[in-house]
Amino acid sequence: LVDPVALARAAAAAAQDLEGLAAAMAAYEACELKKGARNLVFSDGNPKARVMVIGEAPGRDEDLQGKPFVGRAGQLLDLMFAQIGLGRADPAAERALYITNVLPWRPPQNRDPEAQEVAMMLPFLERHVALADPDILVLMGNHSCGALLGRKGITRLRGHWVEALGRPALPMFHPAYLLRNPHAKRDAWHDLLMLQARLRGG
Repeated sequence: LVDPVALARAAAAAAQDLEGLAAAMAAYEACELKKGARNLVFSDGNPKARVMVIGEAPGRDEDLQGKPFVGRAGQLLDLMFAQIGLGRADPAAERALYITNVLPWRPPQNRDPEAQEVAMMLPFLERHVALADPDILVLMGNHSCGALLGRKGITRLRGHWVEALGRPALPMFHPAYLLRNPHAKRDAWHDLLMLQARLRGG
């Protein structure tokens, strides 16, 4: 039997650029999620951005459009980062955002990602970060923290700088959580200001 994680690691390592990585992920057959998804959701925004946002998995809207964060949560994400002058459509690296997810395919009924699914897609995510080479990672929600920090509990993790894949990382509430819990938006604003200060060298 072929180990799906070893397979992913080999495929990811062979990718020389982001286009190659997207092609390697599209050709990867070991993850069952691929069969039920319409589109591979690879990334959006400017790959030269200083800030790379990592969400958890595509939802229905993302699966249909093949882009991360395009539904209501995505609109809120754009609004939040616009408040500190960052946007996925900005051509300037210092004002841009680059966005991806831990999983590139939508889990059925938007269920939580399973540990095995995360494990087999992690080598691709690690390679994605290496190739995009951002200054800062923003880990959106519990699943991206679980995948890259080996820890969950976003309410405790948020508001503190940590390290992920050798880079400064800031765990933040997922915008979908903020839509359900508007009272947490004050914490999210605090975290955005922390990110802004870090980008300005503060």
